[in-house]
Amino acid sequence: MDNNYILIGKLTSIHGIKGEIKMYPYTDDIENLSNIKCLYFDKKLTEKYVIQRCRIQNNMLIIKFKGIDDRETAAKFKDTDVYISRDSLNKLEDNTYYIADLIGIEVVDENEKHIGKLNYVQNIGANDVYEIITDDGKKIYLPAIHQVIKKVDIVNKKMYVEIMKGLI
Repeated sequence: MDNNYILIGKLTSIHGIKGEIKMYPYTDDIENLSNIKCLYFDKKLTEKYVIQRCRIQNNMLIIKFKGIDDRETAAKFKDTDVYISRDSLNKLEDNTYYIADLIGIEVVDENEKHIGKLNYVQNIGANDVYEIITDDGKKIYLPAIHQVIKKVDIVNKKMYVEIMKGLI
């Protein structure tokens, strides 16, 4: 996958008869997504789809793409992954990261002992939970709180953690 693009959601179903499509966003910043001008579908990333209009409805985006004007054409895109160009993303606040940048990052303890690789990020409300896969395939779940996640170095693809007693 080209690192210049980030998976931001999935087209889930059609909406109405004029080619609108519902998108389930993979972000909690749905308001920011409603201002995006174009998206890329699936892993081809060769053709951009220009957004004619977009609105938020019940934590979903209802998107009307230029050139998709009827229900039948829109239905062809159901269950399609949606990507955005990295250069169209907003700059993040300190200590916040795009999930795409965290997946695959090496996780080490405070002594730089290798623990595993970050495999999945789950949002459970109060905070995210990071699923770490050890070299022997064991899954470890770490809360994304400052008491556990001490430092994230995106450039060097390394996350420093402090494993609290009883956490693993």
